[in-house]
Amino acid sequence: MTTTGTQAYGEAWYWDNRYSNEPGSFDWYQKYPTLAPIINLYVHHSQPILVIGAGNSVFSEGMVDDGYMDVVNIDISSVVIEAMQNKYRDHIKMDVRDMSPFESGSFGAIIDKGTLDSILCGNNSRQHATKMLEEVWRVLKDKGVYILVTYGAPLYRLRLLRDSCSWTIKLHVIEKLPSEDKSDNNPVWELTKPVPLNDDGSSVDEALGQNPDVHYIYICTKEIK
Repeated sequence: MTTTGTQAYGEAWYWDNRYSNEPGSFDWYQKYPTLAPIINLYVHHSQPILVIGAGNSVFSEGMVDDGYMDVVNIDISSVVIEAMQNKYRDHIKMDVRDMSPFESGSFGAIIDKGTLDSILCGNNSRQHATKMLEEVWRVLKDKGVYILVTYGAPLYRLRLLRDSCSWTIKLHVIEKLPSEDKSDNNPVWELTKPVPLNDDGSSVDEALGQNPDVHYIYICTKEIK
């Protein structure tokens, strides 16, 4: 069967082709300045940090400029990794479903802007997503945080996260297109204030209304049973 459209998002060849044709830098969903308040809230500057599915984003460059000194970037595309290694030494080709080169408990924080979403677009998506989340959990330190930025509402993400591993989960939200003029910005919900989150996620609709135009930010803290 031929893989087409969004189904290809989980395939290395798709990203190799895309980065060959679109070599300029691009940040999925949000740029660092808009997410910095959340990163600063949950990630200590001294912690080793892993950015998965980094692509040709300058997100980690923003983190380094903000005082985060130990930031490692991985991506499945050899094309983008080769291009980024010409600028930075901290980019490594790796499949997030198999991060065996990293020892267990290597990172204090892992940041994901769209990687889980991409895997969920592909074939055998649930299986591959679960494998990815198990690897994320493994390479995190105890009480480390997995920061997932996604378009997926709790109805579509909570069960996957909870079934995969042992997490304590908080939820934040941010507008998909934050206003450049902060004085005129009236957010749906304050970025650094967690959204009430019950077992099935229905409390989010009560707080934000139906189908809010936001990205969801899941703060998943690793818990050892």
